[in-house]
Amino acid sequence: MVQVEDYNEAQENCHEPQSVINGRPPSKEGVSPDKEKDGKDKKKEDVDDLKKELDMDWHRISWEELCTRLDTDIKTGLTQEKYEEVFAREGPNRLTPPKTTPEWIKFCKQLFGGFATLLWIGAILCFIAYGIQVSKYVDPPEDNVYLGAVLTFVVVVTGIFAYYQEAKSAAIMESFKKMVPQTASVIRGGKRSAVDAETLTIGDLIEVKGGDKLPADIRIVSCSSFKVDNSSLTGESEPQSRGKECTDDNPIETKNLAFFSTNAVEGTALAVVISCGDKTVMGRIASLASSLGSDQTPIAIEIEHFIHIISGVAVFLGVTFFILAFILGYEPIEAVVFLIGIIVANVPEGLLATVTVCLTLTAKRMAKKNCLVKNLEAVETLGSTSTICSDKTGTLTQNRMTVAHVWYDEKILKGDTVPGKKDREFDTKAPTCAALIRIASLCNRAVFLAGQDDTEILQRNCQGDASESALLKAVEIAWKDEGTNTEEVRKNHKKVIEIPFNSTNKYQVSVHEMPDKEQHLLVMKGAPERILDRCSSILLNGEVIDMPADSEYRAKFNSAYMELGGMGERVLGFCHSFLDTKEYPMGYAFNNEEVNFPLENLTFVGLMAMIDPPRANVPEAVAKCKSAGIKVIMVTGDHPITAAAIAKNVGIISDDSKTVDDVAKDMGIPVEEVDPNQVNAAVVHGSKLKEMTAEDLDCLLENHQEIVFARTSPQQKLIIVEAFQRAGQIVAVTGDGVNDSPALKKADIGIAMGIAGSDVSKEAADMILLDDNFASIVTGVEEGRLIFDNLKKSIAYTLTSNIPEISPFLFFIVLSIPLPLGTVTILFIDLGTDLWPAISLAYEKAESDIMMRLPRDPQKDRLVNERLISVSYGQIGMIQASAGFFVYFVIMAENGFRPSKLIGLRKDWDDLNNQAVEDSYGQQWSYADRKVLEYTCHSAFFVSIVIVQWADVIICKTRKLSVFTQGMNNWVLNTGILFETALAAFMCYTPGLDKALRVYPLRFWWWLPALPFSFTIWVYDECRRYLLRKYPGGWVEKETYY
Repeated sequence: MVQVEDYNEAQENCHEPQSVINGRPPSKEGVSPDKEKDGKDKKKEDVDDLKKELDMDWHRISWEELCTRLDTDIKTGLTQEKYEEVFAREGPNRLTPPKTTPEWIKFCKQLFGGFATLLWIGAILCFIAYGIQVSKYVDPPEDNVYLGAVLTFVVVVTGIFAYYQEAKSAAIMESFKKMVPQTASVIRGGKRSAVDAETLTIGDLIEVKGGDKLPADIRIVSCSSFKVDNSSLTGESEPQSRGKECTDDNPIETKNLAFFSTNAVEGTALAVVISCGDKTVMGRIASLASSLGSDQTPIAIEIEHFIHIISGVAVFLGVTFFILAFILGYEPIEAVVFLIGIIVANVPEGLLATVTVCLTLTAKRMAKKNCLVKNLEAVETLGSTSTICSDKTGTLTQNRMTVAHVWYDEKILKGDTVPGKKDREFDTKAPTCAALIRIASLCNRAVFLAGQDDTEILQRNCQGDASESALLKAVEIAWKDEGTNTEEVRKNHKKVIEIPFNSTNKYQVSVHEMPDKEQHLLVMKGAPERILDRCSSILLNGEVIDMPADSEYRAKFNSAYMELGGMGERVLGFCHSFLDTKEYPMGYAFNNEEVNFPLENLTFVGLMAMIDPPRANVPEAVAKCKSAGIKVIMVTGDHPITAAAIAKNVGIISDDSKTVDDVAKDMGIPVEEVDPNQVNAAVVHGSKLKEMTAEDLDCLLENHQEIVFARTSPQQKLIIVEAFQRAGQIVAVTGDGVNDSPALKKADIGIAMGIAGSDVSKEAADMILLDDNFASIVTGVEEGRLIFDNLKKSIAYTLTSNIPEISPFLFFIVLSIPLPLGTVTILFIDLGTDLWPAISLAYEKAESDIMMRLPRDPQKDRLVNERLISVSYGQIGMIQASAGFFVYFVIMAENGFRPSKLIGLRKDWDDLNNQAVEDSYGQQWSYADRKVLEYTCHSAFFVSIVIVQWADVIICKTRKLSVFTQGMNNWVLNTGILFETALAAFMCYTPGLDKALRVYPLRFWWWLPALPFSFTIWVYDECRRYLLRKYPGGWVEKETYY
């Protein structure tokens, strides 16, 4: 089966049945019988109904039946009375907007959802604790008020920031509204008038001309050279000619229907409206896109999981020590304050800001690499992707037809397909080649747009259809090598007459005057077999010879034609004839109505084959995806042969993979006899997909690694996405047309095209590719995986300091020692010194194996897991807490309080009326002096955490590699270490802060006791990671690899 070039009409000969995408005839639609069902069931039923591919017969029925159904007339239209009756029943011709969520609810969701909930609970508990303290103490400490206020501030600021993300559903419908034309020319009761397009109804007779946007779905009564651009609906880039005859069972393919919101490119038509508003093909797609709900993003699920873990740890510790406080004899009110304090101490205040900033930074970095992220959480989703369903045209390919091969003198030769690179194998000096190029130049109506002289020829914009533009670029490159150009050649060969291409003849012919000769040259191009049938001679090596009587030349022609067609290329044949000077002298009156010149017995010259070539970096990007364990699936509306050829070119179907067609061809057996489960690759036609059950489709996806879906409808694209999601895959979908919007919305991450994409597809998507290039998606996947890795590192770093922050409070309760670390200093750590280093981990470069790993398993590879908690809390956190207590005991001892003296001292220490607490040496300490010493210890404990966090941020740079391998090239992180140290020094030594924030200056040597602990952390973790690398899958990996 060869894809035949039908020139101005894409795939004219390919009348295979394709999935139908339209609703029932309006007259047959009734009210749903399920009104009594509850709202949810009704909505689900509506969505399921929209997903169905329902047949329509408007294009097949006779005019008599159509006029009877719609009670209209194809000459005079509806009567005014009938129009008013139908309009009252059907309603306005507009898309029904979906129910929108009020803005205040959206804002509240951002303010109180997800991680913010944990911070709000923390803030409320702080205020409750302060209230309890106010009722008990005359001069209550204000730490809890500070903490509650800060938590409230953090959550409100980040909530406002998140609120400004896209509210997708409303925006989608807004962009659909832009597609509705403003006015329409209608004939009612035989009178013509211009009316508001919203007032049209079914049965109206309307006039449409080139440049109009179609106001409804229509059936054509009569037309003249009428063509429509269906690209927003089907993805087909070439204008499609329309006529009054039904040419296909499929309503999208038939020539006698045209659809709402598509554009009339040229010509005029008289037509009857058959569907309006929501019942149009585009209306169904709009309703489907806006009714689909987006599921939670993977990162949102992970953050929820993290909240559960942190909340569990916090409540467990809180309740444990609440009970312990009772056992130790504390009053109930004090025990409640302890409970609240421990729960709040477990809340990582800075983490919400860290996650938001990390995602924002990555989104900005991706924008520089041509990936514009609309929804911050989508950044990570792309990294979790396990299947990419990619469109073909413009994403995998360049979206410009290019002459890939020529055939003349019985040889297939390559053409130039990459701008700026000379791949051409054909020789313009060869006489046959020169003749072929001349025909392609003259029998061609495409022209370059002005002002592009400095642009690479293959990248210039043309006026004309895709095939003629491809020919023009190919011949322009050839003529440039000869020191001239196409425009000059055309001037020298003045056109005398032309017969344009039409679908009946399948050829285009023109007659030109030869320069410096009193002779006419006839040139023709068209469908190859039609052109060859019109020839009696061939041009071979520059010589005209009679067509051989045997079939040898025709066999070579067929072989070349099959080979080029098998590569998915669109093939054209070329021939010419030098007209007899006596019979057709200069000034001869040529006539293209009653043709008076020869269209037979011409000289066949050769073939030119065009394809929309793959983008240069796509094969490498596909290979990267495969090595990263990501399945790349092609889903296109194009022909299966073209789709399969491009899939093989770019590596979606591997060289060693075979489809059932390949196996059948190799074995010489019918396709039906090949077991589809025995092959690795599959090319699935939309008509086959239509017949599959959900179980059949699930089986297909499970048994084939390499799949191409061709001739698919919008509903089918959506069904494919849902099938992959059922199999537990995280699916990314690319698309550019309105027809892609339901699948883009349903996918875990929808990726729209920035250049070729419609507004609707951009609104439905989570991410926009600014360069329409598939390779940019792979960059996005790498960035997404990197941010997940780096968020893990940031969380591991942030959580580690929770232990040295919580343990002083626990010791304060259990051992009844003076409080080693205060609430205010905890805030300095979480929202001050820790914030920059935590965010700086977002700048950490990827570890070398990032694109070699399989996609993350959402069930097993969590953002925060037991191993991360174990390493952060149980290992590194314990060493950090030891450093803090060591410094605390050193300072207390230097001031006369040995460790043994401190145990059980808390009650006397905090007694405002006790002005004579004795130390280990009998010295008496007043309440004010004791508090100065306590706050100095708070400062020293705070500084010790900063010092051990130096080592912590360095070990968090990698999960498996040595720091020596990764290097210290992350200067944001290096600066972060300097910043946190400088901030700690600033807090300690700035005059006045001892009064305002109770942070006291330290002697220089009090900075030093924590250094050995910092070094120990680094050495310990280097050894742990060495064991991870040396014994993969071993005990250390199972217990500590997070």
